[in-house]
Amino acid sequence: MRRLTKALAGACAAALFAVMTVVLGSPAAAASLVEVTGFGNNPGNMRMHVYVPDSRPASPAIVVAMHGCGGSGPGFYQGSEFASLADRYGFIVIYPSATQSAGFGNCFDTWSDTAKRRGGGSDPVSIISMIEYVERTHQGDPNRVYATGSSSGGMMTQHMLALYPDVFKAGASFMGVPFNCFAGASDYPPGSSKCTGGSMDRTPQQWGDAVRQAYPGYSGPRPRVQLWHGTADTLVPYSLLRESIEQWTNVFGLSQTPTGTDTPQPGWSRSRYADASGTVQVEAYSIQGAGHVLPQSGMAMYAVQFFGLTTSQTDTTPPTTPGTPVAANVSATSATLTWTASTDQGGSGLAGYNVYREQGATDPLLGQSTTASITLTGLTAGTQYQVYVRARDGAGNLSGNSAPVTFTTTATGGDTTPPTAPAGLTASGTTATATTLTWTASTDDTGVTAYEIRRAPGATGGTFTQAGTSATTSFTDTGLTASTTYRYQVRARDAAGNVSPVSGTVQVTTQAGTSGTCSATPTVQSQWGNGYVIQPLTVTNTSTSTITGWTVTFTLPAGHTLTGSWNATVTTSGQTVTVKSVGHNGTLAPGASTTSVGFQASRPSGDTALPSGYTCA
Repeated sequence: MRRLTKALAGACAAALFAVMTVVLGSPAAAASLVEVTGFGNNPGNMRMHVYVPDSRPASPAIVVAMHGCGGSGPGFYQGSEFASLADRYGFIVIYPSATQSAGFGNCFDTWSDTAKRRGGGSDPVSIISMIEYVERTHQGDPNRVYATGSSSGGMMTQHMLALYPDVFKAGASFMGVPFNCFAGASDYPPGSSKCTGGSMDRTPQQWGDAVRQAYPGYSGPRPRVQLWHGTADTLVPYSLLRESIEQWTNVFGLSQTPTGTDTPQPGWSRSRYADASGTVQVEAYSIQGAGHVLPQSGMAMYAVQFFGLTTSQTDTTPPTTPGTPVAANVSATSATLTWTASTDQGGSGLAGYNVYREQGATDPLLGQSTTASITLTGLTAGTQYQVYVRARDGAGNLSGNSAPVTFTTTATGGDTTPPTAPAGLTASGTTATATTLTWTASTDDTGVTAYEIRRAPGATGGTFTQAGTSATTSFTDTGLTASTTYRYQVRARDAAGNVSPVSGTVQVTTQAGTSGTCSATPTVQSQWGNGYVIQPLTVTNTSTSTITGWTVTFTLPAGHTLTGSWNATVTTSGQTVTVKSVGHNGTLAPGASTTSVGFQASRPSGDTALPSGYTCA
């Protein structure tokens, strides 16, 4: 039987950062938790326990799993699901035990100046020593090291990702705070902490600078970040989830607006922030109505999936086929290719891409990439290449071949002249979901090989991104949203990778979808000093016939910013927000309602205004 346990620090104040976890019985089969002494440099005076599953690869991944205040490594081993997942997927789990105190005991040091410096000492250096021990003793893979933890352990998770981005590949923080949230030991106890007092509010730039200053001069890849928080958490306030999102999206140079939102399970709202290649760098979960009780059952699996460690021998489903690659910056010896990202379909996670040259019975591998782009080097000057891409997942399944791209490397003093800009861009045949673009052909000294179609949302603002390519002077863009404005540009590319200036811009507005009468009623689920959650935004069909789609608009007060949404397609123009139905909630019978839609917004501290002017059509 499942039971809830709460780690207590011996005093009421200590319960602030103690975590309730779901215990699902013994986490291990034959392997057992082992304490390690003498593991290396240990300025934090920490204890180390390690769980090594009996079945594991020759070079297993390493997960560092950290407890909340008042807890211990063995306690987190018993009270979380990471060991049972290690048995299933063959990774090693390190369970550190903190021994330091800042108002109460057994908390990971995220407050001291020493701990905030890379290699400065205290708990972070001790944790690095534990990782190095596992790499030496159990052949742990140094390229697959991950951090996770709850409450104080969640805080240390974000702390370690900031200090050691070259060590960790990803992290999952449950009920944590941004790096450098605590000013010092005196700011750590709950009764006097500005960080956890509910009023912490810095700009994304300030948060991002804190991470960048933790390792000055570092320019390598940053670990991906997964964040979890309960909307009813008053111990480590839910508003700190927004501050963490701002910190890590700024570090990755991403927008504060998620690239996707969904509901993986009832009551779970997930926002994803992907880069230009489609890789999700930051992922945030809001658990509706949950207090200081994470992780709950099943959440550890989502963390391990985010790490990419759920490779299973039963996964035989390949990823989707990548989009047609586009060549750019073609020189005598190199070329850069980009393509539309694939998605994993079998549960083992997208691992990367293989790039091949098409030249006969056996196509040689030109390179591999973990993102949807690659720069090929060592090419032969003055040579034509026909190249395609295949995606691979964590189980080794390969997707189908993408359509090939053909380019020719330049000879010495070769083609450096771009094509002329396409002219006469027009749109026709616009429906609720598609429009057809046509233009006059560009000219080029060696010939145009493709046209890139670029699309931006709205009549103004918005960034142009590639919507597709065409080998002819027309393109039909599909999958558009009804009653929505888009802008388009086209540019030409030649065989050497030279890109023309963009064409003029054409603007289209898609036709309205199915009409009907509806109403929109917001419910304020929670508010805090500088933000709020509207859940649900109830949409009701007030007509006498079934509607198959709806659009709600409302106005955000000045200074308010939409920071997340779920179960709808949401766009903003200034302070006007447009919310459109998605497949599972667009069809409403007369009198029926949907209560699955919600959103989160930030506002200036002290401002109590809420959105207004809700209309539904």
